[in-house]
Amino acid sequence: MREVSPAPVPKVRLYVEKPEEREERWFVNVGHVTEGGRRRTEPHAHPAYGQVIFVRQGRGTMNLEGSSVPFIGPCALLLPHECVHGLDYEIDVDRWVVTIEQTYLEQINAKLSEFIQLWAEPRVIPLSYLPEGASDFYNLIRRVEQEVRSKAVGHVIGTESLLTSILLTLVRGTRLDQIDKEGATRNAIRLADRFRELIHQHYRENLRLQDYASKMAVSPTQLRAACVAATGLSPNKLIHARLITEAKRNLIFGNQTIEQIAYGLGFIDTAYFTRFFRKEVGQSPSQFRAESRDQAPR
Repeated sequence: MREVSPAPVPKVRLYVEKPEEREERWFVNVGHVTEGGRRRTEPHAHPAYGQVIFVRQGRGTMNLEGSSVPFIGPCALLLPHECVHGLDYEIDVDRWVVTIEQTYLEQINAKLSEFIQLWAEPRVIPLSYLPEGASDFYNLIRRVEQEVRSKAVGHVIGTESLLTSILLTLVRGTRLDQIDKEGATRNAIRLADRFRELIHQHYRENLRLQDYASKMAVSPTQLRAACVAATGLSPNKLIHARLITEAKRNLIFGNQTIEQIAYGLGFIDTAYFTRFFRKEVGQSPSQFRAESRDQAPR
């Protein structure tokens, strides 16, 4: 198989990841963006952390995987790690950015299965569902900021408690997909989450379900049952969804040929990739590329 470079979606890291600028390893950072005027960022991804952007007031548009999603404050923009996004803020948008290191975020998510669901995809979450929703959320973020800067005894535990409250607020303000949770134990949800992480690491390698199950020390039957109970989807559907997501990113943001994209994703030939893509998306890769670029935000 020929070597093909992935599409050039920028992977952006924050200053808090530079060890020379911090005395200790960071796990949460809170920033307040105060400059006025229109601000726009090109599509990019963050490789090692998730973000909650609290838009206290103002409006704008998110470019999510090539699609435009409008937002208006007060709201929260939830951005999982590796999510390709761009942001176009209109004039004088007041926003707070909470950045959470991925490993630490996974520890918090393990407390509640709905947290895992929450981070399964990027979201715009309105904060007007409660009378004091926006002000309460603002107060939580300010308290996180204070706790992060504090060196008092237990400041790590205090920060985790406040982050848990933030995520709980977002869960309660989000209409999560209605999944049949009968039999979806905490272990099943964690197993499905581990499986998604393995897919992210190996989706280009065309592994069999048995290969994934062996890496997780479970049987294919156990893995299949856990995925269906926790997500409503079979393991193969989750693998296909990851391949389609990456294929779309390559088609929208990259300049590779469809043949190069097919080989880069582990397909044996372009025709097989085209049939797979058409079955999952409803149109050919070339049709999808042309339509997406015509409709992409400028």
